Amino acid sequence: MSVKRTTDRSETKVTLQTLARHLNLAVGTISAVLNDSPAARAIPEHTKRRILDVARELNYQPNYFARSLRLQRTYTIGVIAEQIGDPYGAMVISGIEEHLRESEYFFLTVIHRHDPQILQNYSRMLVTRGVEGFITVDTSVTERPSRPTVAVAGHAPVPGVTNLILDQQLAARLVLTHLLELGHRDIAFMKGQAASSDSATRWAAICAASKELGVRIRPELVVQIEEDLTTPQIGYPYAKELLSRGKHFTALFAYNDLSAIGAIWAFQEAGLRVPQDISVVGFDDIPMAVFSNPQLTTVRQPLQQMGQMAAKTLIDQIEGREKFQAEIVIEPALIVRASTGAAPRTSSSGMGSALGLAELSYAKAATRGPAKSRPQRDG
Repeated sequence: MSVKRTTDRSETKVTLQTLARHLNLAVGTISAVLNDSPAARAIPEHTKRRILDVARELNYQPNYFARSLRLQRTYTIGVIAEQIGDPYGAMVISGIEEHLRESEYFFLTVIHRHDPQILQNYSRMLVTRGVEGFITVDTSVTERPSRPTVAVAGHAPVPGVTNLILDQQLAARLVLTHLLELGHRDIAFMKGQAASSDSATRWAAICAASKELGVRIRPELVVQIEEDLTTPQIGYPYAKELLSRGKHFTALFAYNDLSAIGAIWAFQEAGLRVPQDISVVGFDDIPMAVFSNPQLTTVRQPLQQMGQMAAKTLIDQIEGREKFQAEIVIEPALIVRASTGAAPRTSSSGMGSALGLAELSYAKAATRGPAKSRPQRDG
């Protein structure tokens, strides 16, 4: 059946009743097909095709407001993130958006920047706007929420919250085993900022894996990130601080890829070669890791897939397709690139070590900003 679409702007809006008149079918039959309800299973396939073809030709647009009132549903999710500008959050939210779009759900995003009062206020505002559930990203949930919730990188057990987490202990074990196999024994560590939801858990995992593998964690080779930045600048001053302490180390395990890339800038500025003098390992495998110079060895979190999984898990809970799960654990992978290599041999004068080179060049580099690195294609 072919229907000629009119271009008259004065024509009234196409409704279910309009379609019913054109098709000579009941409104309930048309609604069942367009909403893909269980009742549509009894409708013949050729009738379904007729309905969908006419709805497309007449440019039928469903009234979601009326649908929400009728079904007591909004098909809207609240996404609560620490910030959007960082590569970690951007990749997770991209995965969330992709699955929600495919599932015909809408989402509202709020940013709290680790301010508890803002987080509380925005959570209440989302509820007043009718969200059916929450997805949190790098956000510490401490109280039972009023809606079903999936927390990406949530670690504390909270009733009603599904924590979607990476196996941090396996990740730490993969990195430290890799460095040990390359001959590194003096390893420096860059801890994450306290507000980051992964920080405490990741450090505990590193400590546990170090004890298991016989790696000594020396306090003088540990620095704590204090700033909350979304560029490699986040790691640059802390790598310089490590060099200024004058303690020998041949490898750095950074909190994330951004801090690792910033550390590489600081080391190269000080005249050190990566990985010939110092090996560097990041965490996350953000797109920028491939364009670091050298390309960054890192722990891959499947961030976009984690966002997709968070959205699917939440929708399944809302629509009653799956039972509540308190925790979903994702397995990491170590991606070995050019920023790690064999530990350097220390000559009798000490000049072959990272410390010896740093002592010569650190004072000259201390007042300069980070050097620019050229993108390098993944080989």
